[in-house]
Amino acid sequence: MKVVGVDLFAGAGGLSLGAEMAGIDVQIAVENDVYAAKTYKLNHPQTNVITDDIKNINRISLDKENNVVVLFGGPPCQGFSTSNQKTRNKNNPQNWLFKEFIRLADSLRPDWIVFENVRGIVETEKGYFAELISSEIGKLGYTCSTMVLCASDYGVPQTRSRFFLIGSLSGKTVKKPKRITPVVTVADAISDLPALENGANIDILNYKVNDLNKLSSYAKLLRGELLECSGHLVTRNAAKIIQRYSYVPQGGNWADIPDYLMDNYKDKSRCHTGIYKRLSAESPAITVGNYRKSMLIHPWENRGLSVREAARLQSFPDCYRFCGSIGFQQQQVGNAVPPYLAKIVFQAIIEAERGNI
Repeated sequence: MKVVGVDLFAGAGGLSLGAEMAGIDVQIAVENDVYAAKTYKLNHPQTNVITDDIKNINRISLDKENNVVVLFGGPPCQGFSTSNQKTRNKNNPQNWLFKEFIRLADSLRPDWIVFENVRGIVETEKGYFAELISSEIGKLGYTCSTMVLCASDYGVPQTRSRFFLIGSLSGKTVKKPKRITPVVTVADAISDLPALENGANIDILNYKVNDLNKLSSYAKLLRGELLECSGHLVTRNAAKIIQRYSYVPQGGNWADIPDYLMDNYKDKSRCHTGIYKRLSAESPAITVGNYRKSMLIHPWENRGLSVREAARLQSFPDCYRFCGSIGFQQQQVGNAVPPYLAKIVFQAIIEAERGNI
């Protein structure tokens, strides 16, 4: 008997990649965005990808009799994000898409459920949604384990916290995985990637460092046997933006930029702390979300991050390719669950299930 998976709200495939790393055969994925679905298909050719609105999916069909089935997914989370204070409430229709996840869970009755979302879901409306989701899944007969995991504790060079609800139909519980040491830094993650200019637009390039002895173990893992890789695309910022970048030291942000260069801001002091944030080379990155909009700055070059650099910080291997224009690729990378973090969660499920396989 093997473990098979179904990925709802699949995006570019971060959760699925982590599941596959843990030994799960992901057979079906559902994703509404055309470009994200194209990326998923390119990198997971063995999976049946359904490109449609989840509301149009009546049921999921696969062989349950001879397999342990894991249903997993993360409904769109912008409505729960701690950076979204305008629609972070019950009135945002995006905050109710979890009901589609629960509807299909009720129809499929998988052995395991993994519901993933941003940490903010436990804070939105004083935890209303997190408690409601746990209650609804519990009513289906699942024993629920919930936890908030920080990616940097599990081999990802990024302090990105995610909420996981793990449901077991057979009454099993899953403990919070133990932290992995040492911590992976930004320098560990991207130092071997090519130097780029503002607006770089050549997709495939050779690595800057070819001596494998000079690579971190993390970079070696993500490179594999490749001699070149894709994703070396950088947003072209205006000259004034680049000038602002030059004043920000590693670990600094908008507060380090002279007032006269921020004159288009009505009140620059109201900027989020992550705006114009330059990454610190010797620490994990801050959350890599909408890194173009937040003007996330490369640690030692005066430019934004490339798609590949962001993918490295998310723990995608270099063989993983993203489809669509640079904007679509940036969105896919930023929205993804770090595969290495997902792997830890699915490994915990495999271990809990091990006695029955």
